[in-house]
Amino acid sequence: MGKRSIAAMTAALVAGALLTGVPDAGARAAGHGAGSSSWPTGSSLASGVGLDTVTIPELQERMADGSLTASALTRAYLKRVKDIDPRIHSVLRISPTALRQAAASDARHRRGGIRGPLDGIPVLLKDNVNTRDMPTTAGSLALAGSPPSTDATLVTRLREAGAVILGKTNLSEWANFRATKPTSGWSAVGGQTHNPYVLDRNPCGSSAGSAAALAASLSQVAIGTETDGSIVCPAGMNGVVGHKPSLGLVSQSGVVPISAEQDTAGPMARNVIDTALTLSVLSGAEGSRGGGARSGGTHGLPGLQGLPGAAGLPTTDAAAERGAGLRAAKASPLGSSLHGKRIGLWRLPSLGPDVDAVMTRTAKRLREAGAVVVEVTPPYQARLAEIEFPALLSEFHRDIDAYLGTREGPENLAGLIEFNRSHPEEQSCFAGQELFEQALASPPTTDPEYRAARAELKDLSRRSIDETMAARHLDAIAAPTNPPAWTTDCARGDNDVIPSSTPAAVAGYPSLSVPAGSVHELPVGLLLMAGDRQDAELLSLGAAVEYRLKAWRAPRYLPTVGSEPR
Repeated sequence: MGKRSIAAMTAALVAGALLTGVPDAGARAAGHGAGSSSWPTGSSLASGVGLDTVTIPELQERMADGSLTASALTRAYLKRVKDIDPRIHSVLRISPTALRQAAASDARHRRGGIRGPLDGIPVLLKDNVNTRDMPTTAGSLALAGSPPSTDATLVTRLREAGAVILGKTNLSEWANFRATKPTSGWSAVGGQTHNPYVLDRNPCGSSAGSAAALAASLSQVAIGTETDGSIVCPAGMNGVVGHKPSLGLVSQSGVVPISAEQDTAGPMARNVIDTALTLSVLSGAEGSRGGGARSGGTHGLPGLQGLPGAAGLPTTDAAAERGAGLRAAKASPLGSSLHGKRIGLWRLPSLGPDVDAVMTRTAKRLREAGAVVVEVTPPYQARLAEIEFPALLSEFHRDIDAYLGTREGPENLAGLIEFNRSHPEEQSCFAGQELFEQALASPPTTDPEYRAARAELKDLSRRSIDETMAARHLDAIAAPTNPPAWTTDCARGDNDVIPSSTPAAVAGYPSLSVPAGSVHELPVGLLLMAGDRQDAELLSLGAAVEYRLKAWRAPRYLPTVGSEPR
């Protein structure tokens, strides 16, 4: 865990949630009302809870004192899905048992036996995460038949923690690993997801529906998945928080794969405290499949295990334990925690002058808070870009064949290619499946050249972060998460060469995107990355950065704005 004690990290994170509104409730409310008066937002509960701004600790406090129920919270989110999602198309389906799950949580709250911080909290799942009671399609009609026979391990952990599985979100079909020029946020099952800030702009990355739903306050938290950028880029482009955990910390069992060497599921939310609390539930004792798997569990995240109401807290005295933690938190203002922190800023001017200006303002705010910000350029990036993709092709062929063997439908990648050729609906936005075809022809993962390439990728990606942090004595490296959202265009495809996610994604190290600012109404995130299993430290630092930047603004659902921002 390092020098910071469990109690100190707990106090900092929860103090930020309770005392500052995470990060600025006034700005959130003003931003939401400024341009959406014609929208049936329904963002407040009868008890005065604003869904845009409320945090999980605040919800649990209200449920503990009886002023809020999980059923009322779930109904409020279901109403927002009904009222708002027809314009952004982020939610594929609602769980038929959502209200029954909420009622069961209410019974536990009445008995004083809640299961942890997510008990009664609505969660949306990306539709490449297996659920036994709902279809899991990866956005493809090929998997749109019977649901999987079992839940993904991470879903089991959420259910055991008492979370309300609200439904499934749209995604880029096959997690954007089908065509060479895909359109992010489009799937044959769900159509096109739109960016809630400007509706003709793209939501980025394969976890597009999860991020857009959070931006529109359609759930308290959501689950995304990433191979390289597909949690953090949607988080940045939709103005929310996204955490890509260290590889192996969250089980990948039951998640549609691209590569066991890089894949991970991770939490997304509108603030860092909710993201951290969700990770405390997702990180289980079972390691992920495939290369690089290591045992997980909250024992691997001691800083998160100490969060009030976290998994493992004695249920008999949960309310008392939570209250004691919150009282201790109020003695430690979050704003002091950046003092003396050393952050390396990787500017990435290729993302344009407007994004660079956001980074300049960000660096100024962090320095004003006492951080030391130095400019860095992590090495080996050109080589990583050269050899990552061929390795992923070989790994996808291996891993998707194994997954398809567990499902009804095409039995393997070759069968999947034939399915797409014979189903015109799969070609309604873009026709290509070049990545499938290249993967089918790629060398197997037993090939010596492939093995050498993956070994080099692991070595160079880790050195790119480790050497940079050691040379400048850094607590984290920061970079722009994303450019302003490009216009969605099926004929052109994405405009998404975004290199900041690659070092941590390939290394299996954690990364965290928090809102940093905006360009012409379009959010830009700040991506923080650190060394292996430094997830707790990174989340603590991210909470302090979030508080200082105060960059969150609610979407205004504008139909369009200006010209293409790149």
